[in-house]
Amino acid sequence: MPQKDISPRNKTIYITPEDKIYEGDLLFAKKSYTKDEVTNKTICADLFEVLESLPAEFADLIIIDPPYNLSKNFNGLDFKASSSDDYYKYLKSWFGRVCRLLKPNGTLYMCGDWRSTSAMQEVIEEELTVLNRITWQREKGRGAASNWKNSMEDIWFAVKNPKDYYFDVDSVKIKRRVIALYRVEGKPKDWQQEEDGNFRLTHPSNFWDDITVPYWSMPENTEHPTQKPEKLIAKLILASSPKDGVVFDPFLGSGTTSVVAKKLGRRFCGVEINREYALIAQKRLAMVAFDSTIQGYANGVFWERNSLSAQKL
Repeated sequence: MPQKDISPRNKTIYITPEDKIYEGDLLFAKKSYTKDEVTNKTICADLFEVLESLPAEFADLIIIDPPYNLSKNFNGLDFKASSSDDYYKYLKSWFGRVCRLLKPNGTLYMCGDWRSTSAMQEVIEEELTVLNRITWQREKGRGAASNWKNSMEDIWFAVKNPKDYYFDVDSVKIKRRVIALYRVEGKPKDWQQEEDGNFRLTHPSNFWDDITVPYWSMPENTEHPTQKPEKLIAKLILASSPKDGVVFDPFLGSGTTSVVAKKLGRRFCGVEINREYALIAQKRLAMVAFDSTIQGYANGVFWERNSLSAQKL
């Protein structure tokens, strides 16, 4: 990706010639890896070349953000939209082998949009038990002149064993501003007064309207065309992986899953075919040493969008 002339406020992460030093941190395709070899590593390779080389049942949590059924250019690598049947076959060609990497009590999340989500559900249910579908509000992009604007995406929540899986609901509670101040005997009921306003902690639902999509003035932003927000990935990791657990992402992109895992004290592994994106992932991982904050997450809770003045924008 060539360096562009950017404004002083633009915080987008680019790869410069000096960043080629991160190539030494990458792993490349080989016949087999041990768990220790892949821990806290980015593997720059075609997923189909390395799936059988990865250790079985090494991941506590797998987060998958595959190409949706859309024509999209990923830094020179084109993914073409296809029929629903062909897209299902594409997912089927690798999904079962990815599930082999999940621990018996592990959890898997898969991201999709309205075009791809039905095929995803079908493929997931052939291997795992689906527990829920999260829908999150993706407020970005232009309106449509002859259709409803698409501002939602899905995340499928599935496990290997529905009677034995990790889920920490207390770690993903949301801090919401209270408008109607309900009191009992003059005292706040399920809310508290703070310096920045009145707030309550609420249990998370499967509809997320507190996510901000990365844009040019946010320090997590890259030029990857389908980058997921760190806040979104943080919710998945905190809820579904123990401290020091292993989080695996087979379509790592610009590294968000690994970066957030590192910020939250988890181990990580990701596979990314594009070397430029893999280098961005390594650069972002190195940057965690200087900034481990996650926009919208502070003091152990997730804040609703625009409710905390101290949050970085």
